[in-house]
Amino acid sequence: CAASLVGVGSAGMASSPCGDGNFDCGLQIQTRSVEQTLIPLVSQITTLINHKDKLKKTEKTLRAVQRVGQAVSVAVGRFVAVGEAIAAENEDLKDEMGLACFEARRAGTAIAQLTDVSSLEQCEGDGRSTVFSDRTGMVKAARMLLSSVTKVLVLADCIVIKQIISSRNKVLVTLEQLERVSTFQEFVQIFSQFGNEMVEFAHLTGDRQNDLKDEKKRARMAAARAVLEKCTMMLLTASKTCLRHPDCESARINKEAVFQRMRLALEQVIEIVTDTRSGGEARALPVSIYAGIKDFKVKVEGLRDSLYCVSCEAVAAQLEALVEKTEDFTDSAYTSHEQRETIIQLCQITRQETKQLINTWRHAQSLKAKEATDEMELSILKTCQSVSDLRRELHRVAVGRATELLKLHSDHLVLQALKASGGDGNLEAVADYAGTLNEHKEQLVETCRLLCHISGTEPLEITCIHAEETFRVIGPQIISAAQTLALHPTSKIAKENLDVFCEAWESQLCDIAILLKEINDVFEGRRGKHSANLKTVKAAKLDAEEQTTIAKLGLELCLLTSDVDSEVERWDEQDHEMVRLCQIISSMAYSMYLFTRGEGLLKTTLDLFHQAEVRQHSFSLIGFLIESVRSAIKSNESPGKDGSIYY
Repeated sequence: CAASLVGVGSAGMASSPCGDGNFDCGLQIQTRSVEQTLIPLVSQITTLINHKDKLKKTEKTLRAVQRVGQAVSVAVGRFVAVGEAIAAENEDLKDEMGLACFEARRAGTAIAQLTDVSSLEQCEGDGRSTVFSDRTGMVKAARMLLSSVTKVLVLADCIVIKQIISSRNKVLVTLEQLERVSTFQEFVQIFSQFGNEMVEFAHLTGDRQNDLKDEKKRARMAAARAVLEKCTMMLLTASKTCLRHPDCESARINKEAVFQRMRLALEQVIEIVTDTRSGGEARALPVSIYAGIKDFKVKVEGLRDSLYCVSCEAVAAQLEALVEKTEDFTDSAYTSHEQRETIIQLCQITRQETKQLINTWRHAQSLKAKEATDEMELSILKTCQSVSDLRRELHRVAVGRATELLKLHSDHLVLQALKASGGDGNLEAVADYAGTLNEHKEQLVETCRLLCHISGTEPLEITCIHAEETFRVIGPQIISAAQTLALHPTSKIAKENLDVFCEAWESQLCDIAILLKEINDVFEGRRGKHSANLKTVKAAKLDAEEQTTIAKLGLELCLLTSDVDSEVERWDEQDHEMVRLCQIISSMAYSMYLFTRGEGLLKTTLDLFHQAEVRQHSFSLIGFLIESVRSAIKSNESPGKDGSIYY
């Protein structure tokens, strides 16, 4: 691939993508766009370098070589012009980018000269070198060109990273402002700005996610972006609830948890795009049983090629580490006695086979054997088979557990009970159902951990970890939201807040069902493309500008809905015609907002257009209703039965 060929010109260099000002600084290609940009250039240069030394110098050959050389030179010239323009706009990268552009232009010129073979006899007569006479010069120029062009691309990529960091910083500033607001009017104003900033951040990070070469980083980015997307709605309702009930402790706890989770997700995005971790700590995934088994089998099967590549003690220790990890299964209170006994038995069989392998291995070494003996080959096969049987049983247990839990929670009875108890103001019942939800949460957290062990790929492991963290966080948030509703059972904002957190729980259960299917596909050898966001509904193909417009309109609809709901809730006569119309229009606006997120009852654009038409007929009424409600509240008035205002 292009990245490996670039290494020819940049061997021994460091790994920082931005470098330190020295031309031979490290160039680590992180994105597919940079790699794909280099491929055509690599192809053309490879054509020049790999020409036959005794190539017949026909007129056709000469013209072909010269065309390739000129094409490279012209392309480099255009490329450098863009790089120089970027350097002029970014002072901090100006010198480094300028040097890289200079080297690229010089290398392009050298290649053009070396391929200028139109007057070959004259060149040879006056001692000038050509591609036919100076292969070493061509290789040197090609290496310099690839290295300098790669550096220009990587430096340009650094600008994209800085844009993401800048966007994140703007979001953080606005997030802090939102956390400190004291009035609903101020909140709506700042949240509108926050929504626009989040839309920009979502597009920058979405493009980056799709461009990342490392599939683990893509999966981590998808998880962080999913948190930010879902938390945006939670932040809205949790903040509204706090503003409506400023002295409610459970509402404050609920809100603080949302803000904290958003900050952590924002930090994770920056860790991914900069390839660093705050505090300098190395971020590593916990080793899953699947990964451990895979590595164990590689070592065992590697004994066929060399009896001395690894020690007997290392193989035995690795197996014991694997067996220790199976305790996550055997120590679980939800693992049946039969399943526990089967796993322990398979672990014992694997130990026995490995012990037998080590005995035959040592015997072969004592004989100074250069390759595995027949007896040792049989032990290798039995050891690998036994550890594969163990993996198959662990997969069966984890998938079976997850399937049972999904069926158990499909009716969402506990969530419904919490909503009903909260709406009745029954704190004692809320506490009882909160205990049940905690039990369900622990079951789901543990199941996600087991699925992570057998998921089969690192991206799926990351998705399992994300699901585990989501259940761990949302469970307590649902409980605090339910407690708030129980303390304020007539509060529509508190009810809306609880609904949002319950929907997030239900959505995560749906994601687990999709994840389960992908894990099964990998196990059965039907591995497809990992779904980064685990969405079942596919969005229409829109360009970036259209997506931005729709996302902003969606947030505006959501804000409008919140504004209307907040004002309407203050009315004493909840059965009044004006109140009823406000609620209908608010519901329509919210449905359209959900459509922009790929959720809700509107499934097609035809549904959306129909809803928009209905809403358009009532649009003139919206302004009148909101302004009337606001005016009435300011002057402590009430609407007349016919919609007029009376004192």
